[in-house]
Amino acid sequence: MPDTAPPPGPTVITLGCRLNTYESEVMRRHALEAGLGGAVIVNTCAVTSEAVRGARQAIRRAAKDHPGAPILVTGCAAQIDPAAFAAMPEVTRVIGNHEKMQAETWAPLELLGGEEKVRVNDIMSVRETAAHLIDGMDGRARAYVQVQNGCDHRCTFCIIPYGRGNSRSVPAGEVVAQVRRLVETGHHEVVLTGVDLTSWGADLPGAPQLGNLVQRILKLVPELRQLRISSIDAIEMDGALIEAMSETRVAPYLHLSLQHGDDLILKRMKRRHGRDAAIQLTDHLRRVRPDIALGADIIAGFPTETDAHFENSLRLVDECGLSFLHVFPYSPRPGTPAAKMPQVAKPVVKERAARLRAAGEAALIRHFARHVGEVREALLERGVSARLADFTQVKLSDPSLEAGRAYPVRLTGHDGKQLLGTPLT
Repeated sequence: MPDTAPPPGPTVITLGCRLNTYESEVMRRHALEAGLGGAVIVNTCAVTSEAVRGARQAIRRAAKDHPGAPILVTGCAAQIDPAAFAAMPEVTRVIGNHEKMQAETWAPLELLGGEEKVRVNDIMSVRETAAHLIDGMDGRARAYVQVQNGCDHRCTFCIIPYGRGNSRSVPAGEVVAQVRRLVETGHHEVVLTGVDLTSWGADLPGAPQLGNLVQRILKLVPELRQLRISSIDAIEMDGALIEAMSETRVAPYLHLSLQHGDDLILKRMKRRHGRDAAIQLTDHLRRVRPDIALGADIIAGFPTETDAHFENSLRLVDECGLSFLHVFPYSPRPGTPAAKMPQVAKPVVKERAARLRAAGEAALIRHFARHVGEVREALLERGVSARLADFTQVKLSDPSLEAGRAYPVRLTGHDGKQLLGTPLT
């Protein structure tokens, strides 16, 4: 009998944000359709110097693990500094962030033929972001939908706009169509994602806001069980979005881009909010949605940060009621204004980051304790790993359940890293 097994898919190594996760799935499918099943695609991140170093390590490791395979490098780090990645002997081709989403880019002759090693154009010239209709994310309980790309803001520490370009939005009709298709293919949860998610709509006719999009999805796709909103810039939350957070079909979790808790440092970061605005917003969100859990990005050791400035960040964890903390030790990115500011000594940055992480761990344990004894619905991701609607991780006691389904679970305790739960099936 002839071999009817499908061709092997390309190996995709994804680093960084949820948007990269979505884009990796699009690239995997483009590459598979083009017959590049044996290729290795490395989708890089550039948010910190450590992320760029990690990308280089991943490329070298991929070359050892897949000898002879073409290695195709893309993502923000590749977009910002393509020459550095092209100089690596392991790399076959460097592909820009815009080019990686185009099906024609993945034609084997385009990628593997000729001497040209770099296919990266000016990201600032890109004016549109298209929806890419996919049936879901293989092996995942949730699927991501890109609704926006790029960023018009220029925070002094951030290099990402130079990897992603200016802000551009996917039209609402295309977003709704993709959400509907994902629901039809059995996905319990859909996540809206973007680089600067709350800027969605500013470049569309009539300048709709993210809250309008969320409410439209809820109305036009009533079969969608849970809609999750990815990381957002707190200051840009519009009234319709805050109102939508009261809807039970919207996951009671938000991850806020706060970055710091001191007004002077926020000004030097060129952020558009102050600490009082952050506290007022989180208080408001809890009034609208009492069961909401909140996470935040916070940078430790930003240039000119004093002990007093840092203490304001530390206090923000409690004052905003944060349960999930993502701590970034500041590292200078060449080409950003903050890299030219007076730097905090590296040992001090490391020590402050450790204190912030300890505060985050204590806050997470308090969050766990509030859940113990409850019965909640948990979405099984894989194996015995599940998540509550507020994104809290739960380790289930039954390994025989079906991934991608939600189960009622009695939360019996925690191990300091995750809740422990017994399915009630």
